[in-house]
Amino acid sequence: MDKTKIIIRKAVEEDSEKVWIMMKDLAVFERYIDSFAITPQIVKESGFTKNPPDFHCFVADSNQQIVGILVYYFLPYTAQNKPVLYMKELYVDESHRGQKIGEQLMNALREEAKLYNCVQIKWSVASWNGAGQKFYERLGARENRDWLNFEWNT
Repeated sequence: MDKTKIIIRKAVEEDSEKVWIMMKDLAVFERYIDSFAITPQIVKESGFTKNPPDFHCFVADSNQQIVGILVYYFLPYTAQNKPVLYMKELYVDESHRGQKIGEQLMNALREEAKLYNCVQIKWSVASWNGAGQKFYERLGARENRDWLNFEWNT
């Protein structure tokens, strides 16, 4: 059986609702669905209507069905005087895992970072997500143990 062709592309405004569904699925997977406050309208406005947008997004498209997303934004001001890309969300639908879609999305992000002269790509992964950690290590990423993450709720 032939695998379905996957196309990695930048999300467009018409993808807003499908991107939102993937974001919601990720919120379930990462166990924060109870505090998930994003709506399809927020995705549309924040990612596509607003200029500049609050976030950018790559999608994995399989026969005009979104089966994966990678949401990111730029951190323009760093000590190296070069931008950094921050990956906020990476999610592949359960039915399409094991087809290297996550890797394809990450490679698209890496090319985007090079295009914009970014010095680094950063992200967080849940401590309990061993599969995610192994995936990133397999790509050549390393855990940064020099810094601890802090949060301050307002």
